[in-house]
Amino acid sequence: MKTLRVTAASLAVALLWMVSPSAAEQPSDAALERTRETVKMLDNIFKQTIVLVTDKYVEDEDDFAAGSAAVLLFKNVSESGPNKVRLIDATGDPYESENVAKDDFEKAGLKQLKAGKASYEQVVTTDGEARLRVLTAVPVVHKKCIMCHDHYADVPAGQPIGALSYIVPIK
Repeated sequence: MKTLRVTAASLAVALLWMVSPSAAEQPSDAALERTRETVKMLDNIFKQTIVLVTDKYVEDEDDFAAGSAAVLLFKNVSESGPNKVRLIDATGDPYESENVAKDDFEKAGLKQLKAGKASYEQVVTTDGEARLRVLTAVPVVHKKCIMCHDHYADVPAGQPIGALSYIVPIK
């Protein structure tokens, strides 16, 4: 009977081969660009919605805040389909404690946004599927935002007070 010798090196090579994405699993440039365009479209719709709700429906501190409406909208969107989105704080003083950067991607992205980048992205593979993660800056765009977030008054113009964090499948 033959014996099988498994060295640590051969085992490591085999494990790397099994978990490393192959070239076939990498998204094409065209697919990645389509997904970027989808994120841009979603980002525009969501941000315009927040501004519209703020402008038309928020009159005083007792009104339902547009940010709260956005968090609920993003939760429903994320639970009802493959696209995930959430609002996170960039000031260090979140309105709700769960609206903070939760992983290394979001933490690194916030640093990039605070340094002046409009967005930050990374392609990841989760459950064998390529996904585009994107963080986009949310600046103060309406005076009414300061009604509920008085600390926003001290944020320099153009500096993000938050970000939208997206995870979108690359098809």
